Amino acid sequence: MTTLSSTGSVPRAVADAVGPGGSVSTRALDRVAVAADASHFLLTPQAVVVADDAATVGRVLRAAAASGAHVTFRSGGTSLSGQAGTDGILVDTRRAFTRIEVLDDGARVRVQPGATVRQVNARLRRHGRRLGPDPASEVACTVGGVVSNNSSGMACGTAENSYATLESLVLVLPSGTVVDTGAPDADAALRAAEPDLVEGLDRLRRRVTGNPDSVDRIRRAFAMKNTMGYGVNAFLDHATPAQLLAHLVVGSEGTLAFVAEAVFRTVPLRPHTATALAVFPDLEAATSALPDLVATGAATLELMDATSLRVGQAQADPPAALVGLDVTTEAALLVEYQSDTPDELDTMTAAGSRAIAALPLLRPAPLLADAAHRATAWKLRKGLYAAVAGARPRGTTALLEDVVVPVPALAATCAALQDLFERHGYRDGVIFGHAKDGNVHFMLTDRFETDEQRGRLAAFTEDLVDLVLGAGGNLKAEHGTGRAMAPFVRRQYGDELYDVMRSLKRLVDPEGILSPGVVLDDDPEAHLRNFKLAEPVEAEVDRCVECGYCEPVCPSKDLTLTPRQRIVTRRAAARAAADGDTALLRELDRDYEYAGVQTCAVDGMCQTACPVLINTGDLVKRLRGQARQPALDTAWTAAAGSWGAVTRGASAALTLAGRLPSAPVTAATDLARAVLGADTVPRHTPDLPPGGSARRRLGDSVGSGPDAPVAVYLPACVNTMFGPEGSGPEGAGVGVTAAFALLAERAGVRLVVPPGADGLCCGTPWASKGHDAGRATMAARVVDALRAASDDGRLPVVTDASSCTEGFRQTLAESGVEVEDAVRFTARVLLPRLDVAPYLATLTLHPTCSSARLGLDDDLTTVARAVADEVTVPDAWGCCAFAGDRGMLHPELTASATAREAAEVRALGGEAHASCNRTCEIGMTRATGAPYRHVLELLEEATRG
Repeated sequence: MTTLSSTGSVPRAVADAVGPGGSVSTRALDRVAVAADASHFLLTPQAVVVADDAATVGRVLRAAAASGAHVTFRSGGTSLSGQAGTDGILVDTRRAFTRIEVLDDGARVRVQPGATVRQVNARLRRHGRRLGPDPASEVACTVGGVVSNNSSGMACGTAENSYATLESLVLVLPSGTVVDTGAPDADAALRAAEPDLVEGLDRLRRRVTGNPDSVDRIRRAFAMKNTMGYGVNAFLDHATPAQLLAHLVVGSEGTLAFVAEAVFRTVPLRPHTATALAVFPDLEAATSALPDLVATGAATLELMDATSLRVGQAQADPPAALVGLDVTTEAALLVEYQSDTPDELDTMTAAGSRAIAALPLLRPAPLLADAAHRATAWKLRKGLYAAVAGARPRGTTALLEDVVVPVPALAATCAALQDLFERHGYRDGVIFGHAKDGNVHFMLTDRFETDEQRGRLAAFTEDLVDLVLGAGGNLKAEHGTGRAMAPFVRRQYGDELYDVMRSLKRLVDPEGILSPGVVLDDDPEAHLRNFKLAEPVEAEVDRCVECGYCEPVCPSKDLTLTPRQRIVTRRAAARAAADGDTALLRELDRDYEYAGVQTCAVDGMCQTACPVLINTGDLVKRLRGQARQPALDTAWTAAAGSWGAVTRGASAALTLAGRLPSAPVTAATDLARAVLGADTVPRHTPDLPPGGSARRRLGDSVGSGPDAPVAVYLPACVNTMFGPEGSGPEGAGVGVTAAFALLAERAGVRLVVPPGADGLCCGTPWASKGHDAGRATMAARVVDALRAASDDGRLPVVTDASSCTEGFRQTLAESGVEVEDAVRFTARVLLPRLDVAPYLATLTLHPTCSSARLGLDDDLTTVARAVADEVTVPDAWGCCAFAGDRGMLHPELTASATAREAAEVRALGGEAHASCNRTCEIGMTRATGAPYRHVLELLEEATRG
């Protein structure tokens, strides 16, 4: 592990090269935040550059070469072999390089390196296509890494990996030259700009193709998955300069060029699938079954050992095949068949079922086409690395390796791996992977801190290299060579091809500025340095393995920090404290307050993506509670005791502010914010609505009909504080509370309103700010009131803001009272009883973070489709980060969180816009300029008759 200095540095020429569209920082917090990737290595950069285009990258590289500085590119940070870390200059390409352009009705796609695989596939899905590479980390890994690591995955093998499906690249070479290998004149332009490079590539190509031993070694190595060393198979497959260069860059891990853009040939989506989870007595039985299953045409055969299964059992909603299983030595194969047509799937499933029936399984393993069954199985598999690593002993580091052998040798190799685990004392070693390709991953956990621990790893690695190469395999299959296997490239390829690779590196990067130590390293102990030590910090986040799956869904990712970065910064602060570096600790703590605490939306979206279900917002809430001012804490506790008056007062204040000239009101709040703090006083802006109506106006019930009430209706207090959207081309709204009451009346359904509803709240305002005493006061009142109103849980409680639904569920979790969102209640109970006349051609829908966490989005879409012919959820949808009052405390957070979705919404030009939470509607209205209303308001208008 490198020692972190509180001061970084960057050559003046590099800083000047960045220009006005990018940024450069040497601040400790910024350097710490991007230091960690998903691997077991940790190097902290001297400076972080955020580049906004290929020209900027070119200027930075020219300046770095002139200054003797080293540069590493980073995007998704899901790398597992250390290739995304550096102690030089790190160029962050995640934020600006996100453009996706679908070509030829989806047959091709042009993508920039910061877009994730999932984002690209979401755009391609409507065309029935997808990217060929299908890595398990698709939610977070980006196209830049997919190209640079020659990513493959679970189904693509070598036929549909990055190398095989690549059409062209836009590259920035270390010299600063920008090359479009797909341009009609690409070869001539490259020859004119880089004549020595073109001549050198041809010389190397002739050297390789003229050596029969080299050709034979390459053919054998690349017949399987292979990301060890450089992709020298390109010398056999391509002769023209531009295509040869492009395919050499694939898998080069950022050491030859920056990938500014890639064009891929896409593959069919194969929408029809059948999936089974087959559980075997042991790993040998599972691997021995592979030949018969491969022969049936299975698209995927994912292997999981006993430890993997035990971790899977502990997850929420485990696959049915694992429920109640006493796992000791068992192993499993996730078997899936994919086809273009139902008839083809039937044929494949029949053959697969016969093969599965003949296997020595512990339980029946039916092949099912059920989407929920499939989702549960794949959720286990795709989150397996992080979930298994998350279950490691506290304070240890997870090391994941990735090897491939010929499929006939897989069973023996797995058995030998288990022997190596035992021999070297890694008794918690885990094996899983893509068995169909002979590609297995295995994980070790240790502290990797002492000489004994590092020596043990060194001995294990030597034995591993002998095992894999002795079986005719490759030391890296799909995770890249990185730093983990760089010292062993010569051993796999021999002296001649290793020298070819060294010559290629010198030719393309003569100054050696790009990621030294990655892919090639002559130091035999390089893989034993710079280990990441996972310092224990807080119980809420200690099991984090820094995989980065949380980052794409985080609303603050482009403004300050992501959940992973919040955690790694806390770990860096713990290391600084342990080292006695008080200056660094003070700096990190000071800058963390805004970046880590104040601008966290605590929306919980990170938990929806985290394989080990970490909600970083829980940590942030506790940190806010620890930093709370006693006077504010007392005020919030008092507010809990008179919440009805507080909400009515807030409503009146908003109404009054709306009647006054906006400039003085905004200036007054700005002054208060300057004195009392931006995280204490909300900022008033002219776009805020007037106050809403008090809930007590509803009386003791809503709806109609002779039957007994079917539920309790508790409107959310947020609809009292903020009135409905009341202007714009979509007309004035009545608000969701009035709309729901009218819908219940028209449906002939009655709901009771609890006495004292004005004084009840879900508790989120207190929980999000860390005011525990006030939250407890409100929770006690809510539990008592709703137990009584619901007849001790006989009736469900319905509320009409998705974040409040989530808050009430948490408050009432132990009370026996069920809470249901008004959207789901409407879809389930009211909608079938209503006469609906759709009146909108197009509706743009914004689900909320709470609706996603609650699983409401299907119901939200159902209601929306009842009022509109076409309903669109933007591809760039995400949490708006208004988060109660957070969008008024820190408007910049909502502006950043909504920027991409807002641009897409404006381009869509929908006739109407809807959501299911009042503050989210305000946030989206502010971001897009289009009025957003609750979807139930639109349904009310469609049922007026």
